[in-house]
Amino acid sequence: MKIFLTAAAILLPHFFVSAQETILPVQPGVSLSLAKYRKAAVHDIKYKVEFKVPELKNDPVDGSVSIRFNLSDNAKPLQLDFKQPVGRVTKMEVNGHPAVVNQEHEHILIEAQALKKGPNEIKIGFIAGNASLNRNDDYLYALFVPDHARSVFPCFDQPDLKAIFQLSIRVPAGWKVLANGILKDSFAEGHYKIYHFMPSDQLPTYLFSFTAGQYESVKKSIDGRDMELLYRETDEKKIRLSLDSVFDLHSRAINFLENWTGITYPFQKTGFVAVPDFQFGGMEHPGEVQYKASSLFLDDAATKEQLISRVNLISHETAHMWFGDLVTMRWFNDVWMKEVFANFMADKVTEKLMGEESFNLKFVQEHYPAAYAVDRTAGANPIRQQLDNLQDAGSMYGNIIYHKAPIMMRQLEQLMGAANFQAGVREYLKKYAYGNANWPEMVACLGHHTRADLDAWNNVWVNETGRPVVDADLRYAGNKISSFSVSQHAEKGTSRIWPQVFELTLVYPDHQEVVSVDLNEQVIHLKNMVGKAKPSYIIYNSNGLGYGLFPVNKDLRPDHLFGLKSPVQRAAIYINAYENMLNGTGYTPTGLLELFEKGLCLEREETNLRMLTSYVATLYWEFNTPVSRNACAEPLEQLLWTAMQQQAANNKKVLFSAYQNIYQSQSAGKRIYEIWRDQLPPDGVKLTEEDYTGMALGIALRSDTLTLVLKQQEGRIKNADRKKRLEFLMPALSPDVKVRDAFFGSLKERKNRAKESWVLSALGYLHHPLRQSTAVKYVPESLNLLEEVQATGDIFFPQSFINATLGSYQCAEVAGMVKVYIKAHPDLDPKLMNKLLQAADHVMRAQSIVW
Repeated sequence: MKIFLTAAAILLPHFFVSAQETILPVQPGVSLSLAKYRKAAVHDIKYKVEFKVPELKNDPVDGSVSIRFNLSDNAKPLQLDFKQPVGRVTKMEVNGHPAVVNQEHEHILIEAQALKKGPNEIKIGFIAGNASLNRNDDYLYALFVPDHARSVFPCFDQPDLKAIFQLSIRVPAGWKVLANGILKDSFAEGHYKIYHFMPSDQLPTYLFSFTAGQYESVKKSIDGRDMELLYRETDEKKIRLSLDSVFDLHSRAINFLENWTGITYPFQKTGFVAVPDFQFGGMEHPGEVQYKASSLFLDDAATKEQLISRVNLISHETAHMWFGDLVTMRWFNDVWMKEVFANFMADKVTEKLMGEESFNLKFVQEHYPAAYAVDRTAGANPIRQQLDNLQDAGSMYGNIIYHKAPIMMRQLEQLMGAANFQAGVREYLKKYAYGNANWPEMVACLGHHTRADLDAWNNVWVNETGRPVVDADLRYAGNKISSFSVSQHAEKGTSRIWPQVFELTLVYPDHQEVVSVDLNEQVIHLKNMVGKAKPSYIIYNSNGLGYGLFPVNKDLRPDHLFGLKSPVQRAAIYINAYENMLNGTGYTPTGLLELFEKGLCLEREETNLRMLTSYVATLYWEFNTPVSRNACAEPLEQLLWTAMQQQAANNKKVLFSAYQNIYQSQSAGKRIYEIWRDQLPPDGVKLTEEDYTGMALGIALRSDTLTLVLKQQEGRIKNADRKKRLEFLMPALSPDVKVRDAFFGSLKERKNRAKESWVLSALGYLHHPLRQSTAVKYVPESLNLLEEVQATGDIFFPQSFINATLGSYQCAEVAGMVKVYIKAHPDLDPKLMNKLLQAADHVMRAQSIVW
């Protein structure tokens, strides 16, 4: 039935009024009020879902769904969620009777008189939405987080209405299928093959998933547990060197989590799929975990960071089986709960598999810079946020929940003690297994195992934004410490106290003394320090676990800094120096760049070296004027090349990557071109096909004459998925401004943003500092696209889109564009405004930082 809406009807939600005059609004999305009503009224949900996938990607996917449920209140109409245009529902039955389709504001409306208390069944035929099926020519994957199930099939799309799903799917012959449930049977039907799956475990709609396509399949049994992997990788070396590791890491992560939680693996099957250019790192669907293929398949050129990242990614998604899948948040305002525990437990798995030192170093490197990148900005958001409608749930995601929350959780573990914390978490998992819980319910379980005031702690760490500035007042009498106090104050906003524990280290010529600081007040006096000998210098937050800005010791000589034995101490100093530079309270960008350049030869720990080179590149491109950048380009190129000769194998590759990032001179360009042309890497550096592709893209970025490089590289690529990616990126690297303009213009159409990871790479090249003179005109147009990108993109895309747009600019012109946009959009969604302010932080700071 086609519905014509007046302007007023478009602006105002429709209301159903029951006999009892209870008003239930019909409005886009899934409102909190609708979700609460359905949670109280709808129970015991079972879906039977069928999809018919045609051979051609552009042909529609027909589907049908049977929804069985018990209803405790049939006095009101019932809303099913279906975010598709009117006409996509082809037929409907309610309790065995044909029903007229009434579809409004992304809902199918079931009249009260068609329903009954107790068992009900609704059958619907429909044409599925394509976007969240992620259809490609020869494969697809269903990705429904956070509220995208309703864009594909009619359902109750909210996390606290868990259900059992039974899937049947018809796909082209030769395709393989993986889903949540165990495969029941499969058989050929002409040019197609039909797969039937057994009923799944209890799942929310966002965890119902499947993938189908031209995949290779491998199955293994480890410790009596059967596992299956689907993949499209074609590089034989990567396949040979990765398959055993992928299965082994899953098995070891499961074993660790079973022991730590006291709960056996909670789902009926273990399966995963490696998806080319997946838009996330991974997604935790039980029985069908989806991963970005390039994160799983590594070869002998893989760096230490890549290997650790693979361990952590697999551990993260495996941890979700308990945290998020077994126990699910009631509402997406607590989505951070599943993510913090997945990250927190993944870190514990990493510690178990790679050792305490690797764990501590990884924790500092991964979480603190990312958390600070948001918490220092004008757009900082708290860990726990308000959410009124699930259509806005994607905006809840970001670095605060993925990176500040694990820091908070580790501080909480220290506050409670590891054994008490584990006991509280185990109580929570057992109490709410296969159900839902919110953060206050988690706090209540933890509170049974500690005397600490968790409410006060929770308020500052979870419910508020920002970080403290930690100061020290150190006085001497002769060569002895006479007094030592440490204080904290909020970097911005009202006065708060962040209860936290960290270490400081007194460094003497022949030894170090480590002091634990429990900063649980505004000011604390370290009485145990009085009388100690005057140290050569002090490292504040030397174990890296403290959160905030700490004093910078600018008198610390480079040979002392880079000679510190602890890589964690060095990492903590690098991070704190950079954050103080941004705050204008430590080094200037030039001074910090000079310091970090000295470390390129001296820093031997690979992941620390990677962090240093990342900071060097940021300072070089984003906090350096074009004139001074050009002046220091060749000396920095020479320094990186020299350092590469002096470092060990994997460090050589880190430095060669940095060299490719920053080079500008003709001599460096000639060197890179010859390495790419002849495929002869520098001594000790191993390069992959992807490395040579990146090299070709960098050559094209810097040259208006080497126009055939990308076409030649395309001819070298054997993997069809990687070839398509390069073809997509080529216009963004064109030497012709008109071609680049046309490519950017094409991104205004949603269909051209379907491969989000490709789009983000393209934006990075379009807005690269070497192309900004012709790209700056895209900035206002990109800002005007923000709201559409938020409405149509996956959960990380809006933030990544605006980061890729603004992230490398330093000029006042772009800062002014952002200010104009903000002034013209006072009613912009607050969460989206925060994303914009976060992304604009560097370009805004660049206007006031003393160079």
